Order: sequence, then C-alpha cells, then structure tokens
Amino acid sequence: MLKKHSLPRATTSFVFLILLFIGVGLINSSFLTLQNIMLNLNSSVIYTVVAIGIAFVIITGEIDVSVGATLGISAAICGTMVRDGNPVQGIIIALLVGLFIGLFNGFGVTVLRIPSIIMTLGANGIIRGMIYVYTNGKWIENIPLEFKALAQAKFLGIFTWFYFATLVAMVLIYLYMTRTRTGRYFKAVGDNPNGANLLGIPVVGTKIVAFVLCGLFASIGGIMYVSRVGFITPIAGNGYEMKVIAACVLGGISLTGGVGSVIGATIGAAIMASISRALVFLGFPSDYDNTITGILLIVVVVFDSVLQITSAEKVRRQRLSAKIVHAEISTPEAVENEK
Repeated sequence: MLKKHSLPRATTSFVFLILLFIGVGLINSSFLTLQNIMLNLNSSVIYTVVAIGIAFVIITGEIDVSVGATLGISAAICGTMVRDGNPVQGIIIALLVGLFIGLFNGFGVTVLRIPSIIMTLGANGIIRGMIYVYTNGKWIENIPLEFKALAQAKFLGIFTWFYFATLVAMVLIYLYMTRTRTGRYFKAVGDNPNGANLLGIPVVGTKIVAFVLCGLFASIGGIMYVSRVGFITPIAGNGYEMKVIAACVLGGISLTGGVGSVIGATIGAAIMASISRALVFLGFPSDYDNTITGILLIVVVVFDSVLQITSAEKVRRQRLSAKIVHAEISTPEAVENEK
C-alpha cells in the first residue's frame, strides 16, 4: 500500500513545481523562459544529490542533520587536494570521508541506540570543528579552471553533465528501491521496524546502509560544490540540512518513515532551488529564503501529520465496524435464524 502512495505524492509535488513556475511567470515572464527553467534545474544539482542520499535515512524513519557538515568537510578536502594538483586522490578521500561519517552515524543510531537527531547533531558539531581545524579558518581558493569547468559542461546543450548523471542515478536508485527485494527493505523498516524484524529483514543493517549512502551522497555533493562554486569557506554546506530535509518533505517523503521515493526528493530539490531564484525575480531579498523554507517545511509536515491521523482513524473505524459485524453474526440469535 505504501508503494502505491509514493508516486502520487511525487506527482503532487511536480504539480506544485509547475504552478510555482506559472505563478511567478505571470508576474515576471522572464522566469518562464526555457533558459531560466534549465538554469533552475541545473542549479539544483547539489540539493538533489544530497536529498537523494538523505531520502534513504528518512524513509527508514530516521534523520540526519550532519549532511551539510559532511558536504563541507568533503568539499574542503577535495578542494585543497585539487588545488595542490591531486584531483583523483582528493575525490577518493572525500568519498571515503563521507562513507566513514555515514558509518559512524549509523553505528551510533543502531548499535548504541542513540536517537538519530542527537547522534547526527553531535556529529555535525564535531565535523564543523574539524573543518575549521583543517582549513585554519581560511578560505580555500585558486581551484584550477579545468576542474571548475566540469560543472559547466553540458549534455546535449541542455542539462549539465552533473545534473544528467544525477537524474540517471535517481532513476536507477528508484528502480532498485521498488523492483528489488533488498531495495524494498528501506520502506519496510521505516513503515514497521518490529514487523520487518519478524519477517527476517535486517533492520540494523538496512539503517546502517541508509546512513552510509547518505554520507556518500553528501560527499558527492561536496565534490560538486568545489566545481560549481570554485572556492570553499569554513562554513560551506551550512544550512543544507534544512534545505534537503525540506526538499524530501516537499517531495512527499514522510518524516515518520515508510513513505516516499527518490523521485519525490529530486522534485523537492528542484522546488527549493526554484524558490530561491523566484524571490529574485519577484524583487524580494534573498534574506527571505530560509524563512520561506521553514514555513513550507512546517506546513507540509503538519499536513502530512493530519493525513496520517485521518488515515489511522479511518482504519480504526473499519476494524471496529468489522468486529461489530462479526459479533452480530456470531450471536445465538443470528445462528438460530440461519437454521
């Protein structure tokens, strides 16, 4: 049943994205040009990558607020090594750092049974401190032009190669999570961990894998950040955790777990990137960006909670009605009448 609800929720998000473009376009027609639409989508690539990663964690019923810091330290490591002439080593080490952070978070949440919000919040503080130590509080600049050019290279002159590769990865991950047995573990664990455990699904292992993938995708986002931005500050990635969590929620992924898809996360990331640009086209300062993000996050979460409460109440009433009917059929009078 949960699987059936994933795409309709993503479809609703897609309709919201279209209405956003149309609404802003009615006020400022430049927002509806093909060039601006493609620019919006291409500029959402980092949000999209990190949102896909954190989607694994949220679908399993957990949360990770350290993704922004993971992105930041991966970008710092990759940036310094690329600047010093070691791009391959920089990318590999950045990816390994993301994997280690994900494993660290997953171990703390599943084995040590630390609530995920506390575990990842603590990890966020540790990583932020390490970034300042690693960079000495200084900016990392002078990234080679060849590496920065990677973010601008386009596939068929439409999507950047970064965004095109992200879309391909999203489709493959969606097929994996919906068409394979192990892929369906994530939703099963998020929907009912105790029930999943009784069915023989490795709940602990599935959650650890989710955190590891989350860390990996955050580090990929950090590598893309180096190429797209061209410099790294000690606060790189700060605030990304709220953006990508909001992207997942806007994309129809429930914070209680068990519902949603990476397609929704991708659409939600496009919405987040579009809102930032829409403010510019509407003449508002970018200072409103975080405020709007917070409002959207709260509204969607409240709406999702109301839907879940309504659904649970409906199921409860159906079960109660079934019990009443069964009791009436089982009464001596009913049995006598049947004779």
